Amino acid sequence: MNPDNPASRTALHKPAVYRHFHRIAWLAVALAACVIVFGAFVRLSDAGLSCPDWPTCYGKAAWPTHAAQIVDHAATDIRPVEPSKAWREQFHRHIAAGLGLLVFALALLAARRRRFGLAQVVGAAALVAVAIPLYMQGEYVTSSVLVAIAEAVLLWAALRWSNFDLARTAVLTLAVIIFQAMLGMWTVTWLLKPAVVMAHLLGGLTTFSLLAWMAWRATDIPIRVGDAGRLRRLLVVGLVLLGVQIALGGWTSANYAALACGTDYPKCAGEWWPARDFREGFVLWRGIGVDYEGGILDNQARIAIQLAHRMVAILVTGHLLVLALRLLRSPGLRGWGGLLGILLVAQVGLGIANVVMSLPLHVATAHNAGATALLFVLVTLLARVRAPD
Repeated sequence: MNPDNPASRTALHKPAVYRHFHRIAWLAVALAACVIVFGAFVRLSDAGLSCPDWPTCYGKAAWPTHAAQIVDHAATDIRPVEPSKAWREQFHRHIAAGLGLLVFALALLAARRRRFGLAQVVGAAALVAVAIPLYMQGEYVTSSVLVAIAEAVLLWAALRWSNFDLARTAVLTLAVIIFQAMLGMWTVTWLLKPAVVMAHLLGGLTTFSLLAWMAWRATDIPIRVGDAGRLRRLLVVGLVLLGVQIALGGWTSANYAALACGTDYPKCAGEWWPARDFREGFVLWRGIGVDYEGGILDNQARIAIQLAHRMVAILVTGHLLVLALRLLRSPGLRGWGGLLGILLVAQVGLGIANVVMSLPLHVATAHNAGATALLFVLVTLLARVRAPD
C-alpha cells in the first residue's frame, strides 16, 4: 500500500502503523504527563533558574550536590548554586530529553514508509544534535539557524504527508518538542520571561495532546455515536476554552499573580471589582534582560490577571458542565461524562484552595495536574468519537 495514494488511504479503516507503535505512544503520553507535572513543581518551588546555564547545570550533565564542586564555573556569577533546587531543574530537563527520544522514535516508525521519510526525520534530528554543542560554544546564530532548518524540514513533511499512518502527526509532534526545548532554554536564558514561561507550558500541553491523540488513533478503539458531529463541535469549543484558561493560568503563575487578591474568594482584596489595570497586566513583551523572578508588575496589574483567570474559569466550568451532562445522557459515554464531571469539580476546588490556603506547593502542583487530566479527557473523546459506519 502506498500511503501517499488517496485510494490506499481509504482502503483500510485502522491506521497502518508499526504493531508496537501504540505501546510506544502510550509510554510517551505517560512520560509527557510526568514532565508537565514535574515542570509545574519546578516552577512553583522557585527552581526555574536554579541552573542558569543550558543544557548543563553549572557545567555538569547531572547537577552539583555541593557548592564547592562548581566554585570556578562562570554560571556562579549569574546565580549562586542551590543544590536543593538545582536537581529539580536538571532532572526535569533529563526526563524531557527522554520524552524527546520517544517522540523521535515515533516519528521514525511513522515515516519509514514515506519516500525519503527516514532521511528527513534523521536529518532534522542530526541538525539539532549539531546545534546543541555549537550553542554551548557560544555560536548562537549558527545553532539557531540549524534548528530553524530542522523545524522547516519537519513542518514541510507534515504539510505534504497524509495522516493515514499518523506520519503527519508524528513529525509535527517532533517539530513541537524541538521548539519546546528551545522555549525551555529561553525560559532560563531570558530569566523567566512571562511570555516564554506561558508558551513553554502551552508547548508541553500541546505535545501531550498530540501524543494522546496519536496513541488513541493507533490503538483504534472508536466510540460510535449517532450525533458525533455535534458532540465533536462541543468538544472542540471545550478544548479551545480550556486552552485559553490554561494560558491564563500560565500567565498568572509567570507574573506571580496567584495571590494578587490575597486569600479572598470569591471577592478580591475585599471587593467584588477592585482597582485593576488590564492594559499593564497583559503586556506580552517587555524586552530582554529583565529578571522576572518574583514578578515586576504592580498589584493592580496582577489583580487584573487574577480577575481574568477567574472570569474565564466561569465560562470553562459552564461549558464543560454542559458537556459532562451531555455525555452522561449518551450510552457508551456515561463513564467519560462522570469522569469529566469529577475532574471539573476537583479542578475548581483546587483553584479555590490555591487562593484561600495561600498557594501551598502540593495544591498548586495538583491544580496543574488537574488541567492536564481535563485536557486528556477532551482529546481522548475527540480521537475516539466517530459517526456510525
